[in-house]
Amino acid sequence: MKTVNMHDAKTNLSRLVAAAVAGEPFIIARAGKPLVKVEALEQPDAPEKQFGFMAGKIKVPDDFDTMFEDEIAEMFGA
Repeated sequence: MKTVNMHDAKTNLSRLVAAAVAGEPFIIARAGKPLVKVEALEQPDAPEKQFGFMAGKIKVPDDFDTMFEDEIAEMFGA
């Protein structure tokens, strides 16, 4: 596993993190003594989307587009 000193880690952090994400973890050391190990986190799988899970539980009235149109027109002075 690659070991880099603190100064090099600060200078090249973006490149080092990209490498860690790609599967190349590294160790940051100060004065030759290892301090931390940097490695990519495991990403959980995204949950599957469930289409139609509310089927049959909601009823949309046939006159949905025109419901309360008289009352709404009255509110706006039409």
